Amino acid sequence: MSAPVTLDRRDGPYGEVVLRRRGDHHEIIANGCFLMDTSDGRSERRLIDAAFETLAAGSRHEPVRMSEKRPGLLIGGLGVGFSLAHAAADVRWGRIAVVEREAAIVDWHLAGPLGTISGPALADPRSVILRRDLLAHLRDTTDRYDALCLDIDNGPDWTVTDDNSSLYTPAGLALCRARLTPGGVLAVWSAQPSAAFEAALRNAGFNGVRTEEIRVARGVPDVVHLAVSPA
Repeated sequence: MSAPVTLDRRDGPYGEVVLRRRGDHHEIIANGCFLMDTSDGRSERRLIDAAFETLAAGSRHEPVRMSEKRPGLLIGGLGVGFSLAHAAADVRWGRIAVVEREAAIVDWHLAGPLGTISGPALADPRSVILRRDLLAHLRDTTDRYDALCLDIDNGPDWTVTDDNSSLYTPAGLALCRARLTPGGVLAVWSAQPSAAFEAALRNAGFNGVRTEEIRVARGVPDVVHLAVSPA
């Protein structure tokens, strides 16, 4: 494996964030912890597809709802852009909002090397980047979404910054549920399964809680935690 080359390093309100190139790929490091890279992306894409499939399965008895409009999607975390690019490539989605609090990451997409992944998606009129903290957006907005696909950390049991952990608390999950339409889907990416988080989702009033494993190129499988807001 080739040695990484640092392309940009910035200190922000949430700590240090670094963009590195390793061979043909790029990787993002936050506070010294590896977050993600461009070497695979299958689990980030599956996060989007699993949410749509769960939403569609729950709407089989409500065909009018699915045909009247394309479902709206909120992606928590821009990352290297795989989730956004995959969602925008699917004409079945309607509006696609991406919440990203790290200014450096947005810059790396708009005027940096990560634009090779996200460029067409960012040019799509359905897409918008919201430059703010996810929890702040969930608290302040009156918008509701048919799906929330969240990938802001390494998962419920392994957060890079302490404030991210509040997303997985009863209060954070209540915010997620409030921002979903009836029957809407919450999908949360994680580097490992969490039985405790499954229990937290059920305790927060979600239905159909399940965890899907996604095999990746190296290491243990990633997972997507899925839950449905009551209709």
